[in-house]
Amino acid sequence: MSELTHQAVPGQRIHRPDASSLRREVLVSPGMCGAGSLVFGQIGDWTWEAVAAACGTNVHAARTADGRPAYLSFYYYRVRGGRTLHPHGLTFGDELRVDSRVFQYGGQSAVTLHRLAPAGLDLPDGPLDPAEVFERPHPDCLYAENFNRWIARSRPGSNESLARTAPPGFAHRHLPRLPNAHSPRSPVGRAREAGTFHAVPPPGFAPAGPGFSCGYELDTVRDLNGAGLVYFAAYFAIFDTALLRSWRSLGRSDEQFLRRRVVDERIGFFGNADPGTMLRIEVRRWRGAGSERPGAEIADMALRDAASGRLLAVASIETGPDGDAAGDGQAR
Repeated sequence: MSELTHQAVPGQRIHRPDASSLRREVLVSPGMCGAGSLVFGQIGDWTWEAVAAACGTNVHAARTADGRPAYLSFYYYRVRGGRTLHPHGLTFGDELRVDSRVFQYGGQSAVTLHRLAPAGLDLPDGPLDPAEVFERPHPDCLYAENFNRWIARSRPGSNESLARTAPPGFAHRHLPRLPNAHSPRSPVGRAREAGTFHAVPPPGFAPAGPGFSCGYELDTVRDLNGAGLVYFAAYFAIFDTALLRSWRSLGRSDEQFLRRRVVDERIGFFGNADPGTMLRIEVRRWRGAGSERPGAEIADMALRDAASGRLLAVASIETGPDGDAAGDGQAR
């Protein structure tokens, strides 16, 4: 099934290596890149397209058995940057090969893996292998992991207490299974319980200065999607807003923020919120303390409803030593 199937979007040619996979030849456009959340939104769109193709479900117009709109929500999202490609390093006109593969994860969930590679890179022709993603990633590629759950509103007009429910006809049993060793369920479950991905210091890292916190009012214009829910990619922008404020408090420049190289970013999505909600973001920093990651830095963040303290999301963003994270004398 490796033949060209169609050119669905200008600048994209799509192939089907097998029933669980899509392969795209992509020309990066302005709406797919930059210092904000555009690249994460684009990868999320590719996830929806891959699940729709693999599971025979119209994810854009799915409904529950009783007729309510059902949404393929993001529960866990991880991106790991490589030597050549990293989340904020793409620009107009870049040519990519994007391989996506969907794995069954129960009757109400799915896991989708993506590999973004520079066009022309020598890569296997078959479906994307989880062993490559998790055990032997190509140093020039960017990898993304999406764990999605079907949800629906429990109460009309409210974004709180969303219920897990899948639309009828969500076909998943024919899909490959993700090896248990690579299951995201345990790490994201622990992060939800602890309110952080780093309940203990990350190996090779040490605390870097005092914590930082700031408020954020949910922006009705920018942060909501077409269903009136907080857009999953908006969480990336909200965390980046808090991280930039933290950097400025350390005397770092916006230029340094734009030059950062993200090598590993994770978000666990645990709740949604209504328009105008006041949020609170707490930031902790860890710096590479050993010889393996000199100059590397991890921002460990939690996003909560400011009034109730309800945990909405947690994030971990690791920047590499060549991301110009240091700018505060490394003493803070």
